[in-house]
Formats: sequence, C-alpha cells, structure tokens
Amino acid sequence: MWSNYSAAPFLLTGFLGSETIHHWISIPFFVIYFSILFGNGTLLLLIWSDHGLHEPMYYFLAMLAGTDLGMTLTTMPTVLGVLLLDHREIAQSACFTQSYFIHSLAFVESGVLLAMAYDRFIAIRAPLRYNSILTNSRVMKIGLGVLMRGFVSLVPPILPLYWFPYCRSHVLSHAFCLHQDVMKLACADITFNRIYPVVLVALTFFLDVLIIIFSYILILKTVMGIASGEERAKALNTCVSHISSVLVFYITVIGLSFIHRFGKHVPHVVHITMSYVYFLFPPFMNPIIYSIKTKQIQKSIIRLFSGQNRTFNIIIKIKFS
Repeated sequence: MWSNYSAAPFLLTGFLGSETIHHWISIPFFVIYFSILFGNGTLLLLIWSDHGLHEPMYYFLAMLAGTDLGMTLTTMPTVLGVLLLDHREIAQSACFTQSYFIHSLAFVESGVLLAMAYDRFIAIRAPLRYNSILTNSRVMKIGLGVLMRGFVSLVPPILPLYWFPYCRSHVLSHAFCLHQDVMKLACADITFNRIYPVVLVALTFFLDVLIIIFSYILILKTVMGIASGEERAKALNTCVSHISSVLVFYITVIGLSFIHRFGKHVPHVVHITMSYVYFLFPPFMNPIIYSIKTKQIQKSIIRLFSGQNRTFNIIIKIKFS
C-alpha cells in the first residue's frame, strides 16, 4: 500500500458549475476579507494605543480579534487564489499546515469566548474584586491556556496526514484544506482520524457552550437580585456584545454541523456556502458588534479618527503656510 504513495499536490475547488463567474464571485469575497482585516486590525490598534482600554475585557477582545485575523489570513490566500487566478494546486505539506491552523484557530476562538464569559461573570458577580482576580498575569495565563488547548489538541489528528499514502483522487471539495476532506483521500486506516475529532469537539465546543450557558444563568441570577432597574439594565448591557458574538459563532458552527450531518441531499453549493459563512461571518461581525454595543470602543474610535484629522490639518497648514 505504501508503494502507491503519491506526493502530487491536492486540487482545491471553488464553486462547482460556476467557474466562469469565479472572477465576479471573488469581488464580494475580496470586500469581506478587506472588511475583516480592517475591522479586526482597527480593534487591535485601538486596544494597543488607548490606555483606557487596557483592561481584562479588552485584552480578551484583542485575543478574539487576533484569532479572527489569523483565521482570515489562513484561508484568504487559497480562496482568492482559486477565485481570482484559478490557482487550484496546493502542496500536500502546505495543505496539512493550513488545515492545522484552520481547525486550531476555531478551537482557540471557542476558548476565547469562554474566557470572555468568565470575565463577564467576575465583573458582575464580584465587581469590587474584579481587578484583583483578573490581574494582567492571570489574563496572560488564561490566554496562553486557550492557545495551548487549541494548538496542542489538533496535533494528533493532523500529524498522521503527513504520513498517510494518498492514492485516491487528490481533488478537495473546498478552496481551502479541511481535515475531514483530506483524510478521506488517504489509502490507510483513518479510524483514529474519524473518532478523535468527534471526541475533541464534544470536549471543547459542547463543553464550552455548557459552561457559557451556566455562567450566564449565574449572572442573570445576580442581576435579578439588584434592586434598581437601571442598574440591572446597565449590568446586562455589558454582556450584550459578548452574547452576540457567542450566538454568531456557535449558530454558524451548529448550522454547518447540521448541514454536514443531515444534508446529504442538499445541493453541494449549500454545503460550500455554509462553510464560507462559518469562516467569514463571525470575523466579519465581531468588530461591528463591539463597535456598535461598546461605548468605550466608540469613544476610542472617535478619538483615533479625530486625532488623525487634527494631524492631517496640521500637515496641510505647514505645507501651505
């Protein structure tokens, strides 16, 4: 069996049957990718430059923005390469590496959302001890733990991909590499690669969701104990952005899972579209959600652009004086 090993590159696939309009399809993709890069990049810039945002909540938001940027930069080259240049070939090692980062960053994002739920839990349940509990060192440890969980847990299923022989078709079903796509092309025993991801998803995504729901039950219980209606509304308002991001992320995860599990008779284009929604919608929406619902972010954006305008006016005056 090992003698049939083929190191030929894999072939990525865009929208089957729509190859003639791939150039047109690439336009909205380019706009969305640019918006994701601009939105999340702006969030990172604001949190780094504005000392008023140097708090645990915004450190976790920076982790979320960084994860979204990482996911975007991981998928963008091959997607735009297929749609714009019809460049479908990808070397096996590059494919496995892309697959590793795509899946790892998905688990990291789930972990960051869980950490943000913990942040909101402490902020509302123990507001007077918030800064003493969520110190900078503890935030760094949580962030490191989230990264380690995401990147280490994906090594076992990805590493065997480098050793498997590939003697079947080398055509993948997306414009990027996914573990479940690649392993099906292997001429080897892939039992471990089938079972491990299911167990991993159960121990991460599902467990994260349960903990987040439980934390918000406790948060709601605390808020309902506040006498003032205005204070209750103010406390809950600090959670709206996080709840929105959680819903955006996990609803797309659940939607994609249902399509793959029960949508055997659904047109192939629906499967492909849902995959893109999963990878693009949360990174696109998170900066919008936090810009609309978080006053501190709004104020920081105003300061940033008003400062740029003042600098621009000074340069113009100097130039023409």
